[in-house]
Amino acid sequence: FCVSLFQAKSCICHMCGAHLNRLHSCLYCVFFGCFTKKHIHEHAKTKRHNLAIDLLYGGIYCFMCQDYIYDKDMEQIAKEEQRKAWKLQAFTPTVVSHYQCTMTGIGEKYSTWEPTKRELELLRHNPKRRKITTNCTIGLRGLINLGNTCFMNCIVQALTHTPLLRDFFLSDRHKCEMQSPSSCLVCEMSTLFQEFYSGHRSPHIPYRLLHLVWTHARHLAGYEQQDAHEFLIAALDVLHRHCKGDDNGKKANNPNHCNCIIDQIFTGGLQSDVTCQVCHGVSTTIDPFWDISLDLPGSSTPFWPLSPGSDGSVVNGESHVSGTTTLTDCLRRFTRPEHLGSSAKIKCSGCHSYQESTKQLTMKKLPIVACFHLKRFEHSAKLRRKITTYVSFPLELDMTPFMASSKESRMNGQYQQPTDSLNNDNKYSLFAVVNHQGTLESGHYTSFIRQHKDQWFKCDDAIITKASIKDVLDSEGYLLFYHKQFLEYE
Repeated sequence: FCVSLFQAKSCICHMCGAHLNRLHSCLYCVFFGCFTKKHIHEHAKTKRHNLAIDLLYGGIYCFMCQDYIYDKDMEQIAKEEQRKAWKLQAFTPTVVSHYQCTMTGIGEKYSTWEPTKRELELLRHNPKRRKITTNCTIGLRGLINLGNTCFMNCIVQALTHTPLLRDFFLSDRHKCEMQSPSSCLVCEMSTLFQEFYSGHRSPHIPYRLLHLVWTHARHLAGYEQQDAHEFLIAALDVLHRHCKGDDNGKKANNPNHCNCIIDQIFTGGLQSDVTCQVCHGVSTTIDPFWDISLDLPGSSTPFWPLSPGSDGSVVNGESHVSGTTTLTDCLRRFTRPEHLGSSAKIKCSGCHSYQESTKQLTMKKLPIVACFHLKRFEHSAKLRRKITTYVSFPLELDMTPFMASSKESRMNGQYQQPTDSLNNDNKYSLFAVVNHQGTLESGHYTSFIRQHKDQWFKCDDAIITKASIKDVLDSEGYLLFYHKQFLEYE
């Protein structure tokens, strides 16, 4: 087992002679077969040898399940064999961190990096941060689909390309204080960032991440198709909870006062103003949010009329085609005053009796990353369907009109250009888009991610292809990720 791992680079498929064509080794006998041309599949079917190991990554494949599997005992065996292999290769083992010693890259020996004298001299003479060249592909890496896991892969792509989150993990800021680091999702995310930005181009197998998600968010366990938005919220929740051990997250029981990296980046404050229609007294509450879910035209919920930009003008950087719904339209509807009606009276503290009222939502505090969830999947007692309404969204977004401080800029629900439009703190840049193709019952998730300022790539599980800005803006859009501009840097 250990010898085969270290000789993997010189192994060939016993049937076609291919070299490293996703080569797998049978765990029952001495046989190497390529996965791409299904020669290992033929061997498994003929010999009934149903387990094989991916020689490049160390993942175990079960031909009965037709999927990669995670087994704690197998992982422990692999680590023991790795230590033996180092001794056979006359290596001097160094202290290897738990997070580095995973089955991925099992045949490699990891050691801590220390700069040479020459490198220290170069660093002293070049203190400025080196920019990534425009043709650099570091950070781009496909993800193997582990069986209907495209919903997870597209969210992983968005998170690993979140600028401030990337900078946090690549600077090794996470200090795990959990009793069992192997169950810490933040540690696994740290490993993921190392994998993505290691320079390797071969697809990564996120089996450990999937296992941890299944462990900590059991409603997502299994091979059924899941919702990418639901996975995003579950992942942020687990990451937030696992950050509690961090010195910065001691107050993580209350998201309003948590200083962990997840809440620093993703948490905003949503202000709800309920106004009594009799005495006009206002009751205000502020709740934390990780994303904003927006209704779409075509849903069973009545939609507000389009913005005045429908005559072809530009609103919030969005080229408005006649009849086209924009992200601004959806946000205007989200923040419009809503009459609660006689069936939803509230007890007014001023009148001391139940009165009709209006409710209005605005942004009290904007997050560093604003995630907008377009509600394309409608579930009701009578209806289950997908809404395919096209929504135009901009590359740059100004959230000033939707701030609580800008309420006076909108009178009677009519849009007015805010006087504070030059406030750069409220301006965002699009950096990731998650899309869903197909129907409610059967579909597939892909994502667009921004690598550099104007360079976009489409991520379809293991396949990464270059995309144009037009490809991105013409896509249907399900989850839209925006990053505050003043906190970005190239």
